[in-house]
Amino acid sequence: MPRAEVKTHRWRRVEYERLIETGFFQPGDPVELVGGQLIVAEPQGSQHFAAIQAAEEALRSAFGPGWQVRGQGPLAVDEESLPEPDVAVVPGSFRDYMGEHPSRPALVVEVSESSLAFDREHKGSLYARAGFADYWIVNLVDRVLEVYREPGPDPAASLGWRYWSVMVLGREASVSPLALPSSRIRVVELLP
Repeated sequence: MPRAEVKTHRWRRVEYERLIETGFFQPGDPVELVGGQLIVAEPQGSQHFAAIQAAEEALRSAFGPGWQVRGQGPLAVDEESLPEPDVAVVPGSFRDYMGEHPSRPALVVEVSESSLAFDREHKGSLYARAGFADYWIVNLVDRVLEVYREPGPDPAASLGWRYWSVMVLGREASVSPLALPSSRIRVVELLP
């Protein structure tokens, strides 16, 4: 029996935003646009939510005034992506982004349990393609922080880009965000 080819629609950010504006998606719906695909977000257990709160608290303390720490806010990455990372740090305040979502975060953080492979491969490729210099994964499975830097092209990656530098840091280690090298954050502060 011949197999039917499955056709999919690659969404553009403008189409996705139009769906939101018309009320098709409601605030809080667990959907984000990544590489032209609508992705259903991972449900949040108590560990996941606590880790997001821990990361927000540690990053607000580290970055201080002049920076906005956004919890699960959209980033205008490109024409086919509007991801909502668990935490992103952007310059300025919320008032600077009332007209449109930020597109140049200083740091993007994903908290990962069941989405670990997706966050490493697909979201990592997306953030690398966008040129985000500093991407962190709070890995709740192994209780470590994965730090991704040096984005560059790689035809084998899911979206054609990847991070060439990867550091895995244990609970007792510290890390400095690229945008604020004088600041030190202990990994244990990012884990619930």
